[in-house]
Amino acid sequence: MTDTTESFIDVESVDGMIALFGNYDSNINLIQKQYNVSILSRGTQVRVGGEKADVDRACSAIGVLLDMVKKGEILNEQNIRYVFSLVDDGNEAEASKLTDGGICVTVSGKVVRAKTLGQKKYIDAISNNTIVMGIGPAGTGKTYLAVAMAVKAFRSHSINKIILTRPAVEAGEKLGFLPGDLQNKVDPYLRPLYDALFDMFGAETYTRLLERGSIEVAPLAYMRGRTLDDAFVILDEAQNTTREQIKMFLTRLGFNSKMVITGDITQIDLPDASKSGLVDAVKVLKNVEDIGIVRFTEKDVVRHKLVQDIIRAYEKAYEDRRSRNQI
Repeated sequence: MTDTTESFIDVESVDGMIALFGNYDSNINLIQKQYNVSILSRGTQVRVGGEKADVDRACSAIGVLLDMVKKGEILNEQNIRYVFSLVDDGNEAEASKLTDGGICVTVSGKVVRAKTLGQKKYIDAISNNTIVMGIGPAGTGKTYLAVAMAVKAFRSHSINKIILTRPAVEAGEKLGFLPGDLQNKVDPYLRPLYDALFDMFGAETYTRLLERGSIEVAPLAYMRGRTLDDAFVILDEAQNTTREQIKMFLTRLGFNSKMVITGDITQIDLPDASKSGLVDAVKVLKNVEDIGIVRFTEKDVVRHKLVQDIIRAYEKAYEDRRSRNQI
């Protein structure tokens, strides 16, 4: 005989109930399917029925989601599934960290904040260290959040300049076959950085700051021979640097500056993946004070659920190859 039970949750307002249930009950349907429970609404009260363990987990998830709604979060499949993962891991109490304030506001008025605990750890690491390496799969917000932190520092006048750079390494294409001069050729590699800045500043302000020299977006080779003072410097796609390049970049650090280095070590486009500067830097610098290293997982992916599944499969394949000493 199954141990069935029911539990009731009071929702503070009709608006809260509407946000919880979602369009055509889409949010509640996700919860019902995840925990094999039945959920009904009675005015501003929610009834959850099913086996006790399932009801307890569903109620925990609903409690977290209602707290997110209360703090202005819009529920969607991505953040609901992330709450499921927190509940299943017993970390639902940590969810409140995700709605505590924000980093900055975009030109459209959107508040940029951590969406996962991994992202919150990353933001805290950037706040508390001079150099941070953010390592993980695509879609975890490594670049976007780093740019947001740079914009926050710039707006508060903590730094005078934002410098964004990437190595111009081809992922199957050849620079020589691309049209235009050198800047035109490398612009496609810098596009994700442009997009993040446009989002934060707007195209007009971005152009003005670029012309004034307050923002610089350039290939990594342009960093050689410089000392970067009073700057927030972001090196993106660092898995495609050589050991010499990343050492050159790190030694550009000047006074009152921060550096954030991002990359995905499962997407190395170098001819010899074992010589990735990012992989080497993590090993060499892991115990150096004031350098933070944050590793993201597929749980930190804030894109379609299928992206998480794809990343998980590729990470397994990467680990299998590494265990066979093929990389």
